[in-house]
Amino acid sequence: MIEVDAVIIGGGIVGASAALFLSQAGRRVALLERDFCGSHSSGVNYGGVRRQGRPLSQLPLSQRAHEIWGQLPQLIGIDGEYQRSGHLKLARSLDDLRALQDYAASSQDFGLDLQVLDRAELRARFPWVGDVAVGASFCPDDGHANPRLVSPAFARAARQQGAQIHEQCAVSAVEHDGRHFRVSTQNGLELQAPWLLNCAGAWAGKLAEQFAEAVPMHAGHPAMLVTEPLPLVMNASTGVEGGGIYARQVARGNCVLGGGQGFALDEARARPGQHAVIEILRQAVELYPFLQGAQAIRTWSGTEGYLPDRQPVIGHSGTQPGLLHAFGFAGAGFQLGPAVGQALTEIICSGASTTSLDAFSITRFHSISVA
Repeated sequence: MIEVDAVIIGGGIVGASAALFLSQAGRRVALLERDFCGSHSSGVNYGGVRRQGRPLSQLPLSQRAHEIWGQLPQLIGIDGEYQRSGHLKLARSLDDLRALQDYAASSQDFGLDLQVLDRAELRARFPWVGDVAVGASFCPDDGHANPRLVSPAFARAARQQGAQIHEQCAVSAVEHDGRHFRVSTQNGLELQAPWLLNCAGAWAGKLAEQFAEAVPMHAGHPAMLVTEPLPLVMNASTGVEGGGIYARQVARGNCVLGGGQGFALDEARARPGQHAVIEILRQAVELYPFLQGAQAIRTWSGTEGYLPDRQPVIGHSGTQPGLLHAFGFAGAGFQLGPAVGQALTEIICSGASTTSLDAFSITRFHSISVA
């Protein structure tokens, strides 16, 4: 029996950052990942590191994450190709532009420094944007990073701090004996701890349900593609008000684009699908004309968890002391992840997070019956 202070289920950026911060605080930690750390949504997402456009309730946590991202090399040993390129949110109609203006006004106390641009200002500053855009909102300190590098690096850094990182280690059973959680894995590990962190992404609902906290979460499969290397043109990460596509260009010249939904092959694998890829390409040429004729060299998808209100579950279980949840980030958890891991660490070490997590309590679903 391996005795630790906390068992973490799920090796994405949330679970791995919790393992890192807990280990730095002197806690004994075991992280269990059924595949490889960062191999699911944390490692295959778009790579946006943005605050702009989030619900206001997420902005305190997002601001906290913004500070952590600024310390990435000291924290995980690499820069993860993180750059504060700015995040440009495009408006395709005057109604969309008014929505961006309203958001800028409502979020002004959170330090985003949003700059709303009309058509002329947009053309002057970002001439590579297509005429279909009538304006935009620019957040100068937002940016992007490489999730394939960043997410596994959090797990490596946690291991270097003394955390036990067990990959290809699927959980087979979890129970609570009145004092401790007892966790068994398919490859024979037996662990015991007073704290259990449910960071299992799109699969976290199964563990929550075991403790009488069923949630109406469904899986989504964002469609992604990357182009061949192109001349450097796009000097900001971009999104679109009202949804559609998002795009960024990396230092090597490749453009990473995403939008729409793919489909699941099985519980652990997904594909983007032809229709989603074609729609990304169609919108891309309208919004970013320099991509006309560019070759897409790879497509992919992943599996993410979505709750009806598009808000995550973060914090204490409402039914089982010692159980902490962190899941349901609806495709927007990459930027938040390190702050969530730090907040969970504070709960364990100090009794409460210094950033309010009230809006993300799982108890908001306790009155909902899940089929």
